[in-house]
Amino acid sequence: MRSTLNLILNIGWLIFGGFFLALGYALAGVICYILIVTIPFGVASFRMANYCFWPFGRDLVRKESAGVVSAVGNVIWFIVAGWWLALGHIVTAVGQFLTIIGIPLGLANIKLVPVSLFPLGHEIVPRP
Repeated sequence: MRSTLNLILNIGWLIFGGFFLALGYALAGVICYILIVTIPFGVASFRMANYCFWPFGRDLVRKESAGVVSAVGNVIWFIVAGWWLALGHIVTAVGQFLTIIGIPLGLANIKLVPVSLFPLGHEIVPRP
C-alpha cells in the first residue's frame, strides 16, 4: 500500500513542479562541472536532482563522516546557488499549499529547503 501511495505522490510531484525543480538542480550541476573546480558541488547538485525528481519513499540523511570540508563547501554553496534553489522550493510550496491536493507536495518542498541550502554531507537512503 505504501509503495502505491509513494508512486502516486511521485507522479503528482513530477507534474506539479518537481520536474522543473530537478531541472534547476541539474542545471546547477552542469554549471559546476563546466567550472571544473566546483565538481564536488556538481556531484551534490546531481544527487539533489535525483532526489528532487523522485522524493517520496526516500529520505536524505546526514553522513556521519561529513566534516569541516563539507561545512566550508556548504557555506560556498549557500552563497552561490543554495538560496536560489531554496527560494524555488519555497515559491513552489506556496503554490502547492493553495490546493488541498497539493499540501503533501508542498510539505515535501519545505522538507527540501534546508538540504538545498546545505547539500554537502548528505546521502539518499530508502525509507523503511
